[in-house]
Amino acid sequence: MQTDLFVILAYFCAIFSIGLYAGRRQDSLESYALGSRSLPWWAILASIIAAEISAASFLGTPGEGFVLRNFTYVQLGIGTLLGRIIVGKFFLRPFYHYRVVSIYEYLEKRFGVLTRRFASAVFLISRVLASGTRLFFAGILLVIAYCFLTGSESASEHETVLIYFAALTFITIVTTIYTTLGGLKAVVWTDVLQACILAVSVVSTIIFLFVSIMGDGSFREAWNVIVATISDTSQNPCHHAPLLPWRIFDSGITGEGFAADIRSILTGEYTIWSAILGATFITMATMGTDQDMVQRMLAARSRSTGSRAVIISGVLDMPIVMVFLACGMLVFVFYQVQGISPPARAIEIFPSFIIHYLPAGLRGLLIAALLATAMGSLSTALNALATTATRDWYRGVWRPDASEAQTLRAARLFTVGFALLLILVGSATAWYSVMDPTIRILPIALGIFGYTYGSLLGIFLLGMLTRRRGCDCGNILAMIVGFVAVITLELLGRHGVIPPIAFPWRVTIGTIVTFCTGAAFASHTCRSLPGK
Repeated sequence: MQTDLFVILAYFCAIFSIGLYAGRRQDSLESYALGSRSLPWWAILASIIAAEISAASFLGTPGEGFVLRNFTYVQLGIGTLLGRIIVGKFFLRPFYHYRVVSIYEYLEKRFGVLTRRFASAVFLISRVLASGTRLFFAGILLVIAYCFLTGSESASEHETVLIYFAALTFITIVTTIYTTLGGLKAVVWTDVLQACILAVSVVSTIIFLFVSIMGDGSFREAWNVIVATISDTSQNPCHHAPLLPWRIFDSGITGEGFAADIRSILTGEYTIWSAILGATFITMATMGTDQDMVQRMLAARSRSTGSRAVIISGVLDMPIVMVFLACGMLVFVFYQVQGISPPARAIEIFPSFIIHYLPAGLRGLLIAALLATAMGSLSTALNALATTATRDWYRGVWRPDASEAQTLRAARLFTVGFALLLILVGSATAWYSVMDPTIRILPIALGIFGYTYGSLLGIFLLGMLTRRRGCDCGNILAMIVGFVAVITLELLGRHGVIPPIAFPWRVTIGTIVTFCTGAAFASHTCRSLPGK
């Protein structure tokens, strides 16, 4: 364990050094929130990738690979790329034209102040809930590590919740310190370090797994074992067809008639239809209407460099996801070959493997990588929340005459305040997870955006695709209607009135309902978009 602790300690020393160095000469909200718009595209690219691979993805994607034992989850990468191309080529144009710090400033220029404030409030609430939920996943590994170090099979429910609370508090405090000191520059440059740690740790784990499976045999023998083990449907009675490792696409077509096919498509999480439509809308929402992600692109030296970073991140998304899925599939084979029974709870499979079966040093690197992904996502969320609250509410409502020094101080105080809120949400999520052992990571982490981000995307698209439609009152009504539509479908699905709609479709439905409702209202004042 000494080697593991040394690796983790070295990681913490590095991120604190970066935070202190990046915090020099900050004298305005723009320098704090956008790094003075001077960051190179490759650093922004690394930051986007590091933020996307949250603790939920770090643990959840291998878990999906372990359970599904194919690459069908990768299909969503098609929509991810399409969505990023749209964001990079279309969404960034008005944001750069108006030189916004908070992207919700654009909505005021296009529609009015009420739309801006309502959308900003929706983002703040959604981001607190989503980031707090994702924060919980970082504690899973530490709970298993506690049981491993104490020699106990498992902690009691009370002990588990306390460990989660302590772990989430520690991670959040550390992240808040370097984010408050360094602003977005600290966030981006620590993300670059975190992306490097992540890449080295995951590739090293795959090599370790393959060597362990191969034993004294050859590469061909190891590959045959992997294919035979993954394809064995007796190991998973939910599957009725061979699970070839290279299987990626799933049409969702059942061959039982049109109605059955539509039902299968809308209830299937990973089909080609949810990839092309559902994932595209999700990506446009998370990359184009979420201050968390857009803020990085606005820190680039120009719109073209910001666009380049987000599009290339989409190109890299599919191979990165495939690596994580392959890691989970290899863990499944490793357990089968070694005769090891996996944990009963799906969310503990990969972290349990890390703690119990990786060698010292590599285990510490994986723990540091998990902390890095959790802290990378958390730091950007804190910076975006503080920026939005400061720009849209502190300067926009409460203190419009505040000086730059006062505004910067307010942004740092907001960072601390939101950190406390995220600890509360993460702890509540941990409690819920302990009470419900069947919980799955990715549907929660990705699905939580579906309730509100369709409303945000619908209003942004209304502003960008039309010139004379939409107004303040109509937009607020449209966003509420879009939210209610998604919630209603979710409740009807849970009670068996209709088939349960899969999480990739929530944003799509919310967007369409919001856009159509908002388009029914004419603009009070015509405001043309740049380039139109």
